[in-house]
Amino acid sequence: MVGLTTSIQNTHPITQLYVFGDSLSDTGTVFRATGGMYPPNPPYFQGRYSNGRVWVEYLGNRLDLSPNQVNNFAYGGATTGSDRNSLVPGLLAQMQSFIQTHEKTHSNALYVVWAGANDYLQGVSSAALPIENITKAIASLADVGAKNILVANLPDLGQLPATRTTANSASLSALTQAHNQGLRRALKVSQQHSDLQIATLDTNTLYRQAIANPATFGFTNVVNPCLAGSSTCGSPDQFLFWDGIHPTTSAHRILGETAFAAIQDAGMVNSLSGKLPS
Repeated sequence: MVGLTTSIQNTHPITQLYVFGDSLSDTGTVFRATGGMYPPNPPYFQGRYSNGRVWVEYLGNRLDLSPNQVNNFAYGGATTGSDRNSLVPGLLAQMQSFIQTHEKTHSNALYVVWAGANDYLQGVSSAALPIENITKAIASLADVGAKNILVANLPDLGQLPATRTTANSASLSALTQAHNQGLRRALKVSQQHSDLQIATLDTNTLYRQAIANPATFGFTNVVNPCLAGSSTCGSPDQFLFWDGIHPTTSAHRILGETAFAAIQDAGMVNSLSGKLPS
């Protein structure tokens, strides 16, 4: 415990946040690229794939970062790949863009990596390549001097409103499990880079707990989407899912709080840093 306390006392505040991923972390990249056409506003909130702010914004708020201290490369629809021929840059393509413009990284920056869901939702049938791509992304961050990385695993993709009752539900659940096990192993190996700290955001457990005990999280509906067609439910704050795939901003807030706790546990920020949630 003494060693842990010392390491926490010696941590520097996070001064920059860099985000790589897909629609779960996109704060308006696709919206700007499509001239404000997609995702449509309303019912979606100002370019987010939700009804309000997304988890990296709640995390940035906890870290007391201003918008110009946050650099978000996440792109709705992104897979883990390079996707050079696609309109949507995947995780590795986002990483290449970042490295081309940042030869040296901030040692007090936090780098967020969350991708993989679209690979499986678009038909990838093995976790091997997505895990390899995420490992490459982490290695390329480490190569340019990143010290603090937060990596998220996947919620059960077979239990989303859009997939729960489909023929693919069981195979998506199995792929999620394979992905998360592969990711856990890969992160143990990646952690062997000197000076590299990796924290994990366990979204899988969080979703599972919310579905098992909705009231604990303030939810009354963890099965249906709030947004169905063009009509929305009356109380989105009580829903886990905003649409068939994406969480509500209430769920994003919980993800952001959990992410902040994960980087605290890893000693990346001290227990007194960050603002109270707003």
